[in-house]
Amino acid sequence: MQFAGFTLRNNVFVAPMAGVTDRPFRQLCKRFGAGLAVSEMVSSNSLLWGSAKTRRRANHEGEVEPVSVQIAGADPQMMAQAARYNADEGAQIIDINMGCPAKKVCNVMAGSALLQNEPLVGRILEAVVKAVDVPVTLKIRTGWDKANRNALRIARIAEEAGIRALAIHGRTRACQYQGEAEYDTIAAVKAQARIPVIANGDITSPEKARQVLDHTGADGVMIGRAAQGRPWIFREIEHYLRTGEKPEPPRVDEIHAVLREHLMDLYGFYGTDMGVRVARKHISWYTKGLVGSAQFRHAMNQLQTVEEQLAAVDAFFNGLAATNDRLFYVEELAA
Repeated sequence: MQFAGFTLRNNVFVAPMAGVTDRPFRQLCKRFGAGLAVSEMVSSNSLLWGSAKTRRRANHEGEVEPVSVQIAGADPQMMAQAARYNADEGAQIIDINMGCPAKKVCNVMAGSALLQNEPLVGRILEAVVKAVDVPVTLKIRTGWDKANRNALRIARIAEEAGIRALAIHGRTRACQYQGEAEYDTIAAVKAQARIPVIANGDITSPEKARQVLDHTGADGVMIGRAAQGRPWIFREIEHYLRTGEKPEPPRVDEIHAVLREHLMDLYGFYGTDMGVRVARKHISWYTKGLVGSAQFRHAMNQLQTVEEQLAAVDAFFNGLAATNDRLFYVEELAA
């Protein structure tokens, strides 16, 4: 796929998710077939640029290109400065967050709250595009509530400002993550757009990815929560879109190997103490749907060291393998 001046492996993207799409997760998703992975958002507040969290989020060492970094804020000049900072740190694409519905983001009029102020949207986009030489993309929702779906107008503003591509989550800000995503608005935007449009929201399987692409005419799909603990979903979608055939789900021994590799990357990236804390949610996601996982997750969350965590993971998966060495991951299995 041609996207913002880059040739991507395919049109299946990793959505930016705060606290999830760190460098280890992005690398893993790319290895499993994601064409592009957008970083978790970086604040435009320059006072935070020296923080350990921001330094980690600006660390792209060894990352598969292109490197896309999302920035968030509500002040045009601060957003322009944040774009320059991240471009200098290695970002090859700057993505602007106007889609996050979280209260702590919207309460400072950033994220999807900006959709209420179209003139400000235009000023922010123009400032960021002018500030950097790298392409700038935008992520939005369909509007700020169901009575005010203004994605069509935002898309026009984005094109006029020089935005190179647009990702749209099929919910409004007011919807948060409740109910089902709708794709008619995305289809309407795609019908008028002169830039690539990426569809996002409730894409949880290869079949759903195909359905959304067909319904919206979008240039690609963006996968968020469905990839948590399931990075192989990108392999599955890529294969299905290419062949029309759904591959077998991963065997439990593969899940064990992938999880262990992911854990080692997390420990190295965050350090052991923080790495153990960050790893807990990933272990929970990977084991959801596997027999006996509820009891395992409760016990695992009490563990404090790398050695204890790895030993517990190994014991859990080795126990499954001893029961049935051909056991596949089946989400419907009792937890």
